[in-house]
Amino acid sequence: MSTVKVKIRTETGEEPVLPLAVPDLNEVRSFANHLHSLDSHWQGEIFGWQAEYTSESKQKPPDSKMAFTPVDFWIGESGIWFFSLMWEHGKDKAPVEFLDDRGVVK
Repeated sequence: MSTVKVKIRTETGEEPVLPLAVPDLNEVRSFANHLHSLDSHWQGEIFGWQAEYTSESKQKPPDSKMAFTPVDFWIGESGIWFFSLMWEHGKDKAPVEFLDDRGVVK
């Protein structure tokens, strides 16, 4: 876990800067891979953030060119700090990672 400063835009247009704890990505990957080994839906809180793991489905996602719905893991809040893993090439292939840390003050 590390503490970073994040800028959060409010409805009034203000952008206060606040300290926030974000997990180490290696710990997040390890947790996601553990869930992947169980291959069972999970939703809850980990490392102080909301997160969810969803198993692969043969059902095609709406409005997508994909032939199946891939395994998916996400944690965080988009626009503040958010990380996801998606096994878009199949559940036995390496996942594609996405990090949205645009709220983190660099």
